[in-house]
This record gives sequence, structure tokens and C-alpha cells, in this order.
Amino acid sequence: MEDLSELLSLSASQSPPPERMLQILTAAAKLFATQGFDRTSMRDIAQECGISKATLYHYFPDKDSIIRPMVMGTTRSIFQHVSALDDPERPPLERLRTLMVETATFFERYRWAWIAGSAIFWNDPQVRRRKQRLEWRDRYETLLRSIIEEAIRRGDMRPMDVALAGRLVASTLSWLPRWYNPEGPLTAPEIADQFYGMIVAGFMPRPG
Repeated sequence: MEDLSELLSLSASQSPPPERMLQILTAAAKLFATQGFDRTSMRDIAQECGISKATLYHYFPDKDSIIRPMVMGTTRSIFQHVSALDDPERPPLERLRTLMVETATFFERYRWAWIAGSAIFWNDPQVRRRKQRLEWRDRYETLLRSIIEEAIRRGDMRPMDVALAGRLVASTLSWLPRWYNPEGPLTAPEIADQFYGMIVAGFMPRPG
């Protein structure tokens, strides 16, 4: 079961949601991810939690109020997680490996919330909220591109379109939670580590 308390704290000064809200959010995340947001009802969520609909409505008036924290929380927290572990003094290829492996670690920890949130990332009718999410996503991509740019500058990678290279890495990782098997032979970070080796081998300068 995912522990969403840290993920859903909107700032360092805000306390995590109370236990009952976390139970609801966690159950809803899995239902949204496996059944789809539109096909999941408030009744489904209440039954999954073992509570009455009245209790559910006491905490959340509708499904939108449940999904919103997941979308914002995952978009913000993935950047905060990888940036906290990035060390600009390290060689860029080491930084890239850390970013990729730690992104997968985050996805493994918050798999259902990420799938549920990313599925409706673009569908929020409120422009301000959508803009905030895009700002956090852009911070992640800016960090990734800066690492690739530094690797190219040092000669660790051949010259290339940095934006496209960043999208390749980010897209490869963002689909990982949807298809990897938690019961399989490799963990998500181990898969990301193999992705790193494959991508970097293809990025290295061509001989001659």
C-alpha cells in the first residue's frame, strides 16, 4: 500500500492529511489507475475503504477533489525528489544515472498515484492549476536537459538536440509505471539502470 502522506503535503509547512483522508486517497489512487477515473464511482471508493458514502462525502465532495492532490502532488514531488539528490559537482553521466534511477524509485513508491494523476494531467479545466503543474514538470525537464548539456560540453555525449534527448529519457521513464511488473525479476530502479546503460551507449561519441 502506498504511503501518500509525504507526497500529498503541499508544502513543508503543511501537515500531511489525516489518516482517514490518506486511506481514501490511497484507495482511490489504485481504483483510478486500474479502472480509470471515469469508471470509478464514489461508491466504489467507499466500498474499497470499507466506509459509508456519507463518511466519504464528509472528507471529499466529489472525485475531482480526490484526484487533484494526486496530480499536483506527483508532479511537484518527482522534481523535489530528484533535485534533492542531484549533485552538480559530480560528473554529468553519474548525475543522469541518479536522476533516472531515482525517478524510477519514486514511480515504484507512488505507482498508483502517478498513473492516476498523469492520466488526467492535461484535462484540468482550471488554467491556474494546470499552469502550476506544467511549471513543476518543466523544472524536472530543465534539470534533465542541463545534465545532458553538460555531458555534451564535456565530450561525454556527442552533439545532439538536447530537447529531444531530454524527451527521450523522460518519456522512457514516465511509461515505466504502466507496464513494469512489481513481482517481476527486476525492480523499477533496476530497469531504469538498464535503460541508462542502453541510452548512454547510444549517446556516446562515434569512433573516428
